[in-house]
Amino acid sequence: MTGNKTAPTDVSAASCEGDFCVLGFAPRKGDISLYLMAGFEGREALLARLGRHKTGKACLYLRKLADIDLAVLDELIKGSVAATLDRYGSA
Repeated sequence: MTGNKTAPTDVSAASCEGDFCVLGFAPRKGDISLYLMAGFEGREALLARLGRHKTGKACLYLRKLADIDLAVLDELIKGSVAATLDRYGSA
């Protein structure tokens, strides 16, 4: 996985603390995986406009970039990064 920036975290529900990447990317055999913040304001509306994708709790799985609206992906990434830095600050 490749990450961009880091933010400190103390996630007591997950029993972990330390730095994590603000945005993660991992090319996988069948999908492109993006690791975004879950639950930020506007996320669900953006996902509805994105195009063909699957999601996990904080993961976004894409088959091909041709299947999605890249402008919406840009908005998702910016919203996730802003929400993460707003919540946790920057390391």
